[in-house]
Formats: sequence, structure tokens, C-alpha cells
Amino acid sequence: MNAIERYFGINGENTTVKTEILAGITTFLTMAYIIFVNPNVLAEAGMDKGAVFVATCLAAAIGCFIMGIYARLPVALAPGMGLNAFFTYGVVLGMGYAWQTALGAVSYRVACLSF
Repeated sequence: MNAIERYFGINGENTTVKTEILAGITTFLTMAYIIFVNPNVLAEAGMDKGAVFVATCLAAAIGCFIMGIYARLPVALAPGMGLNAFFTYGVVLGMGYAWQTALGAVSYRVACLSF
């Protein structure tokens, strides 16, 4: 048993490293749309498309890294499109708030719901 198999407990889950790599590639391809859709949605609210692209990639990469390496769970994480769509189309375009104000209000609301 090699170090990767021991660290992640792959043999105990009745799987192989090859199966897990294929599953990871499949998961990435399934959710890669967020890398391109999220910046387009948030650009409609007035946010910088390039900055949102980088932030989306970093958030997904860091979240996936923490879940995989630290938590040892095969769970992929990325920004959610539901809240981003609400932010852009409901709050900014629908209610007429500036994106900076809307971002603060929506972030505050999400933080309150988290506790």
C-alpha cells in the first residue's frame, strides 16, 4: 500500500487510485462551467469580469484543496450560482443598488444565516 492509499484510506473504501483520479476529472469537467458563467453573471452587475474569474478559480481551488487534503473527503466546492444570480438580477438590477452596497448587504445576510 503506498502513501496516497494510506493517507486517504482508499483501500478501506473499496476503490482504487485510478478510479478516484477519473472521478476527480469527471467532477471537474462537470462543474467547470462555473469558471465561465460566474464572471459573466457578475459582470452584468458591474463587477470586473477578470477579477471575478480569478476569484472564482481561487475560491474553487482552495475549497477543493481543503476538502481533499485536510478533510480527506472527495467533495468539490465552488461558488454557488443561485446566490450570484439573486445578487445580480434581484438586488443590483432589480432593486437598483450599486454592486458594492449589494455585496455588503448580501454578505451580511449570508453571515447571519450561517449562525
